[in-house]
Formats: sequence, structure tokens, C-alpha cells
Amino acid sequence: MKKFSLLIIVMIFSLILAACGSDGTSVEADGANNEKKKLKIATEANYAPFVYLDQGKMKGFDVDFMNAVAAEAGYEIELVHVGWDPLFVEVKDKLSDLGICAITINDERKQTYDFSVPYYLSTNEILVPEGSDIKSAADLKGKVVAVLGGTTGQEAVEGILGKNHKDIKKFDNNNLAILEMLSGGADAVVADNAVVQEYAKNNPDKKLSIIKDEEGFEKEFYGLMFPKGSALKADFDVAVTEVLKNGTYAKIYEEWFGAEPDVETILAEQE
Repeated sequence: MKKFSLLIIVMIFSLILAACGSDGTSVEADGANNEKKKLKIATEANYAPFVYLDQGKMKGFDVDFMNAVAAEAGYEIELVHVGWDPLFVEVKDKLSDLGICAITINDERKQTYDFSVPYYLSTNEILVPEGSDIKSAADLKGKVVAVLGGTTGQEAVEGILGKNHKDIKKFDNNNLAILEMLSGGADAVVADNAVVQEYAKNNPDKKLSIIKDEEGFEKEFYGLMFPKGSALKADFDVAVTEVLKNGTYAKIYEEWFGAEPDVETILAEQE
């Protein structure tokens, strides 16, 4: 009887341990129950209208898009605000499963990270006070320009003024760059088109103008950013494309930007 009782206790204890390991938010997918782990996604929450905090809640185009894509791929997610530069460290060191925050796909970044197929078409634009004599990208020569450090906006300005030029002021987020211009410390801000447009629209009292220069600034495409060799990329490539094709993307885009997206150009870039 004692041996039999001991066997029963061991079996019950084993079942308890097995149950503790079956939480669908913390284990990888398996063939029996098709559970997938909950993903940690790093972002920068000072990047309206893509990601920002509203009374402590994360909102934005990238937030809604990421939720739609994760649902399509069958994953639960947790978006974590870490900041712009830390975002890249988080993903590189696999502290986060992936990153999202209007991240442009380019050759330099592709040496360190894997990217999903593109999901957003963008270009840099110039934000200036009304009455500024800056009318094009070329007019930035001889001017002090504020940018978010480590972005293609910085690269674009360096292409005009020179790498690490003294007239390029780099900040940790776009809000700080814009405040620098408003306080008179810079003549212009260069950032993603949606960022400068959103700020100008929401702050009409600041009397700002937006300068577009399609010849001065190249088209860019955003992607989800993964650690090199991530197995998640395949799932999310399929999900991103499906969300673009099934109308979900257009609905989210129109809600945030009040216009129809150029889905055909984005899909063509995926080929």
C-alpha cells in the first residue's frame, strides 16, 4: 500500500508540473495544441501618429497595424516603449522578439537585422516656421537642422550638409527636435512626412509650414524589424501581405491619415 500511494503522489505531482508548463503565452507552438508564445515588441512611443501614449495607453497607426498583423499570424503581443536607440539594441540582442516604429528598411540596417516585407510608403519632409526662406531640401545648406538621431532623416540631412556637420542637431525623439526649432535653436526639422504633417495639423497656433521635395528626398518603405535569422519573419511576411490585400490595411490607414494608401506600390516593392 505504501508503494502504491507513493506512486500515486508522484503521478499527481508530474501532472501538476505538466499543467504549469502549458500556458499558451509562454511556450512555443507545438503540433498538439498549436499554441504560440506571446511576443514582446519594442517600440518608441514618442512618434505620433505611428506610436504615442495617450493617458498611458499606446496608440497610433503602427499600434493598430501591429495588432492586425499579429492577429492574422496567430500571435499575442505586448508592445513595450523602450525609446528609439534602445529599440535597436533590444531587437539585436533578442531582448525583444521584434520592433516596430516607422522603421525604414535600408541596406545598412539589413546587415544587422532581418525585415519583413514592406508595409508603409514614406518620405522625409521639412517642417519650418511660416515665412521661412527654406523652400527645398537644397535650401537647408547654411541652416541649422534638427533631427531624430539614428534615422533616415538624419542621413538625408547629412547627404546635404555633410556627415556629422555642426549644423545638424540630433535628438532622442521628434518632439524634442521640433521644440528646438520652436525655441529658435534650429531653422528646420526633417522627419517622416506623417510625423511633421501630424504635428502641424495638431498645432495650428505654431504657424508652421511643410516643405515637400520628392527630388530631394527618396521614397522609403517601413518594415517590421527582427533579429537576424528570426523564425518569426516567415509568419509575419505572410500576415503583412494578407492584411494589405484584404482591406484591413486600407481601413486602418484611412482612420489615421484620412486618405487612401498606395497599396499597389507597397505590394510591388515586396516582389
